[in-house]
Amino acid sequence: MTSLFTAYPKKFCSLLKGNRLSILIYHQILSKPDPLRQSALDIIEFECQMAMVKKYFSVLSLSEAIERLHKNSLPKCALCITFDDGYRDNVTNALPILKRHNLCASFFITSKYLEGGQMWNDTIIEVIRNKQGGILDLNKYGLGNHNLATIKHCQQALKDIIPEVKYMDYLMRQEVVAYLLDLVDELPLEDFMMKKNDIITLKKAGMEIGGHTRSHPILSQISFKEAREEIYTNKEELEGVLGDPIHIFAYPNGRPNIDFNKNHIKMVKNAGYKGAVTISRGAARSAIDSYQIPRFTPWDRTPLCFMFRLIHNSFYYQPEVCK
Repeated sequence: MTSLFTAYPKKFCSLLKGNRLSILIYHQILSKPDPLRQSALDIIEFECQMAMVKKYFSVLSLSEAIERLHKNSLPKCALCITFDDGYRDNVTNALPILKRHNLCASFFITSKYLEGGQMWNDTIIEVIRNKQGGILDLNKYGLGNHNLATIKHCQQALKDIIPEVKYMDYLMRQEVVAYLLDLVDELPLEDFMMKKNDIITLKKAGMEIGGHTRSHPILSQISFKEAREEIYTNKEELEGVLGDPIHIFAYPNGRPNIDFNKNHIKMVKNAGYKGAVTISRGAARSAIDSYQIPRFTPWDRTPLCFMFRLIHNSFYYQPEVCK
């Protein structure tokens, strides 16, 4: 199978059925590999993936793809490229590569961080980087004791801590982050997130901007009033910067029935969005709800595995949706 795919990638792509939409999710695109950000691609890996995408797929903006999906008019091997959160390296590192391959992409932005600050998970990563070689005691929050003697120890600590903190009550999560910051003498805030001018730069380059809530809460973890405020304020702030309406939305974290539910879908519709994406496995078909369109993260780093995973994902028929 592997040797056949290597020799005949176009034949494997020809197995993809018509009117089926694959959507890739990215977050950061790093200038060079970072051992504490193992899930993020660097520019060499991203360049390689975009070259493969350009060669074998028909890339559309998400708004156009959603419209054509329901009209049964998608091109063969239709694909969208999306980025979540609003990291500044999307502009400095990813955008030049996208432009070089003449590819469009959609960027889902958390508007709170457009003028400074960083997301809680980035703070945790940078504190642990700063504390490497020591011991991190988080027992008071039920998060255990962590040996940070080596990079591998730090990597394991992040795998243990971040998923737990992600699903904490919002105020408790803020308390944990504040406690971690107090453990270091000084932790300079890295320029991780986009500025307002950056999303204007993306728009001028032909990229699409979408909403991702104001501060990236897990919607199911906050009240309906707070969720509505997060969704509506984010849209208003982004449209105020761009001077144009935005039409697409990505649910933070994005797992149906866990991170969001039907009430949040209704909020997104009422806010005026025309479609929204999740992180369900599979490719979208014409019958899919426009507000529950599946996406997947291309974890594989080699061209062969990347392409095989992408094609395999497109055959998955029943993405999870909110009941």
